[in-house]
This record gives sequence, structure tokens and C-alpha cells, in this order.
Amino acid sequence: MKILFATDGAKQSDAAIDMMRHIALNDGDEIKIVSVVDMAVPMAIDIYGGYLPDSAELEKTARENASKLLERTEQRITEHFAGKKLLISSEVLFGSPESRIVETAEETHPDLIVLGSHGYSRWERLLLGSVSDSVVHHAPCSVLIVRSPSE
Repeated sequence: MKILFATDGAKQSDAAIDMMRHIALNDGDEIKIVSVVDMAVPMAIDIYGGYLPDSAELEKTARENASKLLERTEQRITEHFAGKKLLISSEVLFGSPESRIVETAEETHPDLIVLGSHGYSRWERLLLGSVSDSVVHHAPCSVLIVRSPSE
């Protein structure tokens, strides 16, 4: 089995990691962990405010934070499947999260995409959009959306 696991480090991603324990994996199965950095958000800073941060510095910091997140995620998944010989890889991606997750799935051909849901209300989804909703509707494979227990 090939799994694409997308994380943003939120509690919903932690719930998705915990849910992975319930997936029966065998030696040789693959898990690719991705974290997508959306640089469009930091770049929305008012240029008339007097300070425009260096985008290279923002990208470097975002990449470092995402790399640390991927390391922690990979460690937790490895602990859940101790004793299994899984092929686990990770990658920091840049762009729109919903687009990059679907593009990665189209390139790597996983059997399943796993990601957490932020549990937005109808109005929050309308204003903020929903990564999980977009992935479900555009992914080339099955998608498991995990809600955190408190939702």
C-alpha cells in the first residue's frame, strides 16, 4: 500500500497520525509525508506599512519549520509501526496546499491520502476554503479525512 500523508502540524494532523495506527500495513509499504508551505499568506503584508520582509528569509524560515514538523511526524509514524519495515519519505512543498497535495498524488500514485480536517463551520469554509474538501473532490485516489476527537 502507498499512502500520502499531508500534515500542517495542527491538532487535526496529530489525530490523523493517531488514526494511522488502525491501517493495516505490511513490510515494504510506503508512506510519503508532505507539508505544504503557502507563501501567499505571508506575502499579503501591506506594502505601505513601511516594512516589507525579505521573501527569501520568510521562505527559509518556513522551510525550516516545515522540515522540523516533518521530522516529528515521521518519528511518530515510525513509532506507531515499530517492527514494520516501511519505506517512509518526506518532502516540503510550496504553493497552494490543496493543489500541491493533489498534484503530488497524481505524480506518486498513492492508494490513499490521509489528512486532518479543521472542522470549519459552513461560514468558515466559505471564507477560508477547505483543503480537505478540495482534496476529496480532486484526488485521483481514496482520501481519509480525520477529525480530532474534540470536534
